[in-house]
Amino acid sequence: MQTVIITGMSGAGKTSAIHVLEDIGYYCIDNIPPMLISSFITLCEGSNFNTNKIAFVADARSGELVTHLYTEIDKLRRGGKECTVLFLDADDETLIKRYKETRRKHPQGGNGRIADGIRFERELFSEIRKSADLVIDTSNLLTRELRERVVSYFESHTREYEPISVNVVSFGFKRGIPLDCDLVFDVRFMPNPFYDEELREKTGKTKEVADYALSCESSQQFLQKLTDMLLHLLPLYIEEGKNSLVVGIGCTGGKHRSVAVAEYLKNTISQQNYYVSVNHRDLGNE
Repeated sequence: MQTVIITGMSGAGKTSAIHVLEDIGYYCIDNIPPMLISSFITLCEGSNFNTNKIAFVADARSGELVTHLYTEIDKLRRGGKECTVLFLDADDETLIKRYKETRRKHPQGGNGRIADGIRFERELFSEIRKSADLVIDTSNLLTRELRERVVSYFESHTREYEPISVNVVSFGFKRGIPLDCDLVFDVRFMPNPFYDEELREKTGKTKEVADYALSCESSQQFLQKLTDMLLHLLPLYIEEGKNSLVVGIGCTGGKHRSVAVAEYLKNTISQQNYYVSVNHRDLGNE
């Protein structure tokens, strides 16, 4: 089980960092009480939990409980667990500026003074910072640059996928286009299994329906061109800092052709080291 613990100064970018890890396939838990970390890992290892990569954020929001974090990290490491500690930091001036911009209360600023909360945090996390595997000072980093730093480090240590997730959504045009789609493709030109009585009640997830819709020459040409285009675009999106892409595939009812194409794209693009998920919005609602 690959485990990452993100901690550090409040306002230094821990939320941005946990989002990056989530985008590259980690199951993420924010603001966990430190003494629950090892118990949660044990629970996952002893169950059918479908992941081998977990990331936690544990910080000053836990109040006095955060004092257990160093002990918890030490216990994991002595127990032979694969545990990476990422510490986010920034200079005091930057942290104060960020808190004033967001108008949020500092978790350790009990008297209302941000500077006092920062000073207390620095003392609280001094030992953890020294023992961290990776320390990133975000004082002069853009969010995009922080993402690049995190991805670069975990790419060489634990990353399995390119730093962009692809979600392929099949749908029926009669119920409208999903609002979150970045790209939409209409496959209603393909042979429609609805008009074959033996296939009508089956879905595009079955081999019979997929073969019917996708085996003709026009369908094959479309699939090749669509795959080539997506594989051309994905590195360009990554370069621009995009971390997710939603591709909509639409047919009339969202049961046959769009489902078959969505499954095809998932199987094809995932072979190129991209994390691809598929969602059949209208399957079962025909």
